Amino acid sequence: MAKSSPTKKAWRSLTWLGVIIVGLIALNGAGVLTGGGSWTPKLALDLEGGTQIILAPKLESGQTVSSEQLNQAVSIIRQRIDSAGVSESEINTQGGQNIVVSIPGTPDDATLNRIESSAKLEFRPVLVASAPTEDSVGTDGSTDGATDPATDAAADPAAETPAAETPAAETPAVAPTDASDLNNITPALQAQFDSFQCSDIDTSNVAPADQPLITCESDGSIKYILGPVEVSGENISDATNGQVTTQSGATTGEWAVNIVFDRTGTASFADVTTRLSGLQGAQNQFAIVLDGSVISAPRTLAVITDGKPQITGSFDQDTSKALADQLKFGALPISFTVQSQDTISATLGSTQLQSGLIAGLIGLILVVLYSLIQYRLLGLVTVASLIVAGVITYLLITLLSWREGYRLSLAGVAGLIVAIGITADSFIVYFERVRDELRDGRGLVSSVESGWRRAIRTIIASDTVNFLAAAVLFILAVGNVRGFALTLGLTTLVDLLVVAMFTHPMLQLLARTKFFGDGHKLSGLDPRALGAVYRGRARFQPSVEVASRKSPSSSKEAAKRQTIAERKAAELVGSGSSKSTDGKDS
Repeated sequence: MAKSSPTKKAWRSLTWLGVIIVGLIALNGAGVLTGGGSWTPKLALDLEGGTQIILAPKLESGQTVSSEQLNQAVSIIRQRIDSAGVSESEINTQGGQNIVVSIPGTPDDATLNRIESSAKLEFRPVLVASAPTEDSVGTDGSTDGATDPATDAAADPAAETPAAETPAAETPAVAPTDASDLNNITPALQAQFDSFQCSDIDTSNVAPADQPLITCESDGSIKYILGPVEVSGENISDATNGQVTTQSGATTGEWAVNIVFDRTGTASFADVTTRLSGLQGAQNQFAIVLDGSVISAPRTLAVITDGKPQITGSFDQDTSKALADQLKFGALPISFTVQSQDTISATLGSTQLQSGLIAGLIGLILVVLYSLIQYRLLGLVTVASLIVAGVITYLLITLLSWREGYRLSLAGVAGLIVAIGITADSFIVYFERVRDELRDGRGLVSSVESGWRRAIRTIIASDTVNFLAAAVLFILAVGNVRGFALTLGLTTLVDLLVVAMFTHPMLQLLARTKFFGDGHKLSGLDPRALGAVYRGRARFQPSVEVASRKSPSSSKEAAKRQTIAERKAAELVGSGSSKSTDGKDS
């Protein structure tokens, strides 16, 4: 099978690069047309300002909060905010007990709810419900909950019976045997439930873990009496959302929330589902309580012993993700209340951003001047490569901004400025490898290919080190430092893409032009200027320095292969003398 010529490979690479750029433009354009995108990246807290929320712990009389509890709460709140796609936020402690959350821009209601819903996450069995619920829980991969009429709460008369119809006098006045025992409902509790209004619920609606709780769905549609806590949110190892799949691996199009418990939670949840699966009506449900409200109360369809339940119901992608985030990041060591919420101004502002951009522009100009001085017109390839890299980087950052919530901070701008040097370094390595090949007496076309094979290994090694450093920094750091790491890692990948799909193909094409192929003095690839010796017929022999590096036997063998004319020409060029047309020395 015939191989493609270097020229065809070059045009193919340039074509694919063009497709990538057009694709990025199309993605950003589609976002702008649908109303969710923008042609400019969002700015971070230090450049735009935003919203500051102060959370104060809810403490009983004489209770104190430890630094370990505060640090754990800060970590969980940061995870909540990051899960919402908000980057460059700042979460710190204040005064030894408060937590200050600063978010760039104006956060949406969902993000504020993630922050403010800060009470402990609890799993409580349902004793009484005033209305049915349609969520269901089964084993991982189960689809029974949404389709089986026999287990549909809406079709279950017992689930529809109002709690007020269960008289307190008919409840035996004996000690309850478990958390689902209706003996947990005392006459006083029943009376309190009858008069309870969902509109009156607030974040202080909490009860001791070993006592029943009267509460409502977060939207106020259902009123509950819940039994004591049986599983804590702290026992959740992970929670994700995704589409339900059948045993054959096909997706059903139904969205679900998948929970993974730790060892303690697995054992406790197995006991709970063993008991609940044998009960009917509202007692077949367990409630997930966050911040004093029920965020979900699914029915129990099976005994779950592996600690991996799946909640199905009337979810879409957004609601299932919101519930998964609440389950995963909801278990705070202490409860908090919102003390204040204020708008804050930018800490650095447009002046600092302008200074950073000017610094980047100066660095770019210096790189361009150096390239043109050192490599003559070949330096224009460096300029073009930097422009292509800049366009791709800008489109990627803009795409990440409106798709993933990334915000550009001054630290991120610093990462982009550093990337100019990293990108230019790759070009220098490549150009110098090509010039080394020319010094060794090769033609330009073969020098480009041979130099590329030598240069790409060095470029990959260098960029791999840079990317690993950026990745480690992104994983271990927080705040603005992660912004720097992200832009540094992103531009490192862009550098590899550009040097492989633009810089090298451009040199392949330029090597076949007369200007560069004949080694014009302004091309930057003149073999004479690089020290190669002219041999006639556009051929060059290695320079004196190159020849001296070779072994004596190789030099003698090369001398034997030279013609008399070639040796004389070499001697004349080496001595610096030549004959003028009139026969006199000049």
